[in-house]
Amino acid sequence: MEISADDPLAGAVTSAIQTGNVEELRRLLATNQGLATAAIVDGKGVGRTLLHIVADWPGHFPNAAAAVALLIAADAEPNAVVHVPGHDEMAETPLHWAASSDDVAVLDALLDGGADIEAPGAVFTGGTAMSDAVVFAQWNAARRLLERGARTTLGQAAALGLVDRLAEHFDGASSPSSQELTNAFWHACRGGQRGAAEFLLARGVELNWIGHDHKTPLDVAEESGAPELAEWLRGLGAKKA
Repeated sequence: MEISADDPLAGAVTSAIQTGNVEELRRLLATNQGLATAAIVDGKGVGRTLLHIVADWPGHFPNAAAAVALLIAADAEPNAVVHVPGHDEMAETPLHWAASSDDVAVLDALLDGGADIEAPGAVFTGGTAMSDAVVFAQWNAARRLLERGARTTLGQAAALGLVDRLAEHFDGASSPSSQELTNAFWHACRGGQRGAAEFLLARGVELNWIGHDHKTPLDVAEESGAPELAEWLRGLGAKKA
C-alpha cells in the first residue's frame, strides 16, 4: 500500500506520530486497513514507512518508543527499507534513521521489536546503523548499539575508543593497509579518542591526511571538544587543512 504524501491520511498519521498522539495513531491504524505497512511516497517518489517517520530527523518525537511498539504490533516491518528511485544502494532501515537522529529510545524500541542490528544500507557506506551513528557523530546511538551487540569496523572501533577491538585487526595473517589505518586514526581523532589514536599512530598513519569533509585529524579533534587530544596532535606536528 502506497499513500501520496499529499493525501490527508498521510498528513494525519505523520502528525499523530510527530506530536506523540499515540491514541490518534491507534485510531488511524484501526480504521485504515493496511496503514501500518504502508509507504508514504513524496513528490520525488521516495517511499518511507511509518517506522521511518518515527525515526526521521531530528527524531526524539514525544512517545516515539510507544509509537514504534504500536506499529510493530500492527504488523509494521522493522527491517523495511526506504525506497529512493534510482538509488537501490540507499536502503536504510528505520534503525539507520534512529541512529542518524541519535534517538536511543526509538533505537531500543526497534531492536526490541525485531530490527536487525547488522542490516546493511547506510547512506554513505552501505553499512549498518553503526555506520550512520559514527558518520554523523551520534555518539549516544553508537554507544547504545555497541551495548546491544553491534559489530564494528576498524574505523568505528577507533571512533569509539575500542582499543581491544582495534588490536583484533592485527591478530590475523594480514593487517590493515596504511590507508585503512590513516582513516581509522582520523575517526579516532573525530571521536576524541586519544588512546585509539596513539595505538594507530604507532602502527603508521599519515598524520596530516586531509580526509572526510576536507578536514585533517587536527581539525576534527578540535571540533570534537577534546583540547588535550588536539594539543597532543600539535606536538606531533599536526596541521589544519
